[in-house]
Amino acid sequence: MPGTQRTLPFHDGRRVPQIGLGFWQVKDDEAASVLETALEIGYRSIDTAAIYGNEAGVGRGIAASGVAREELFIATKVWNDRHGHEGAKAALSESLEKLGLDYVDLYLIHWPVPQQGRFVQTWEALIQLRDEGRAKSIGVCNFNVPHLQELLDETGVLPVVNQIELHPRFQQAELRRFHAEHEIITEAWSPLGRGRLWDDATLAGIAVKHGRSVAQVILRWHVQLGHMVIPKSVTPGRMRENFAVFDFMLDEHDMAAIASLDSAEGRGGPDPEVFSGF
Repeated sequence: MPGTQRTLPFHDGRRVPQIGLGFWQVKDDEAASVLETALEIGYRSIDTAAIYGNEAGVGRGIAASGVAREELFIATKVWNDRHGHEGAKAALSESLEKLGLDYVDLYLIHWPVPQQGRFVQTWEALIQLRDEGRAKSIGVCNFNVPHLQELLDETGVLPVVNQIELHPRFQQAELRRFHAEHEIITEAWSPLGRGRLWDDATLAGIAVKHGRSVAQVILRWHVQLGHMVIPKSVTPGRMRENFAVFDFMLDEHDMAAIASLDSAEGRGGPDPEVFSGF
């Protein structure tokens, strides 16, 4: 099963599994068992964050898994209250201790929090952490084009990935174009639209056509566009379903129909320009 997974190239020369498991809202005392199930299914990429409160549980799952560390791709994130050089570096130390790891495969700035004016300092800290080997690759989440351009202008270093809200109702075409021009991988959080797309007639029709679920159609759309995706589930059946999207293809008519679902009002999560915390 693990061999069915596909990987994508980062511009730093490393590769990442295209589908991972998101651990948002997974309870710490359930994280180890969820991870065990995910690894049995074939997942090797795990996405957590300091703010999720489950890094210790993920770490217990990693330790108990018996899977070689080099086979795993572990990502975590620095939260908004730890922006700045020292805050970000200390935050990674804390995350590594909870995870029981010497390094993470990907360390991400969770939100730009532009009103703080410190995301460039935070990015400089991540560059240093990468150079020290404590984070193999570095990226960001929820950065808009001006934020990414500022990172480039101030440091000359762009993230390997930008993890953003992205689903058929909110497709972020302009931001994805910038990513493509600068070899930044687009990673989708909320790739399934938080369940708001289950009853969409267009998606339902495509699902019937291919004998698949709506979730599988959406994830296949992401895969064919070259996105990383981290669907979140704690249900073994749903986790298997989400992973089984590499054995069918959407045709150009399917892709065009899904493209037509984009909406300027489709955002379901916070606006990165104003969001500072929960």
